Amino acid sequence: MFTDIVYAMAGPAQNAGNGESGGMGAFSSFLPLILIFVIFYFLLIRPQSKRAKEHKNMLENLKKGDKIVTSGGIYGVIEGIEGNTLTVKIAENVRVKVGRSGITGIRTD
Repeated sequence: MFTDIVYAMAGPAQNAGNGESGGMGAFSSFLPLILIFVIFYFLLIRPQSKRAKEHKNMLENLKKGDKIVTSGGIYGVIEGIEGNTLTVKIAENVRVKVGRSGITGIRTD
């Protein structure tokens, strides 16, 4: 009696003896994962890579006289560029050397 109840709750057998591989069933089970990946790509991955490309382009185009902000929050003006090292004037007689990768943005004011 108990086994009849268990079999009744199990539902019908899938592809029982008809020789189908169930390929469409496998695809439909992966469809939510594919949709989640597509959503993550357009909402997270693509904008982040676009921002990284713009930041890299900005770092390559730095020139003397640009007003910049460092990653530490220091505002200054570029006075010299030697490879990946920038000389930044932050006060009247204060100059610091900053790595090019330490620049977060160019000020417009």
